[in-house]
Amino acid sequence: MDKENSIKLFEQQQVRTHWDEAEEQWFFSVVDVIQILTDSADASAYWRKLKQRLKQEGNETVTNLHGLKLKARDGKMRKTDVANTEQVFRLIQSVPSPKAEPFKLWIAKVAKERIDEIEDPELGFDRLMETYLKKGYSTQWINQRLKSIEVRKDLTDEWDERGVKKGMEYVILTNEITKAWSGFDVKN
Repeated sequence: MDKENSIKLFEQQQVRTHWDEAEEQWFFSVVDVIQILTDSADASAYWRKLKQRLKQEGNETVTNLHGLKLKARDGKMRKTDVANTEQVFRLIQSVPSPKAEPFKLWIAKVAKERIDEIEDPELGFDRLMETYLKKGYSTQWINQRLKSIEVRKDLTDEWDERGVKKGMEYVILTNEITKAWSGFDVKN
């Protein structure tokens, strides 16, 4: 199965997914997520009822969901509601289920950490170092990575001062710099 339409496993249960190349993000079948969190006999009916309740509450997540054709159990491509990562987390918060509780606690913990990092940005650097070390990167590699981030920041600050617009102009300049030192075109 290709990256665009693959299946992820969570607690030995399948979640149908779709990678959107243009948006560069994953979309997850809402019904599959609901099934895992609720063990409902009919996850589709549970989702319809939850969606109705969330709409009445004015929940924007439901309004902004996409519908994509994903392979159903019968092998046919059927339209189903899908959500990106942020939307899935928001939906998890709305599911009254003991299985959703660990996710809710984790989301709350991450939110607190990010708020703490806003108050003390050095905490973000500490988290970054810890994450890279857990992934097996050397301290030397991490320091080089942080230095490259600093150099990139200095460069983009200079571009801002000279009136370069973020977006496509940044892409073009980054590509030209990369081609000059490596010979590779990052757009390909």
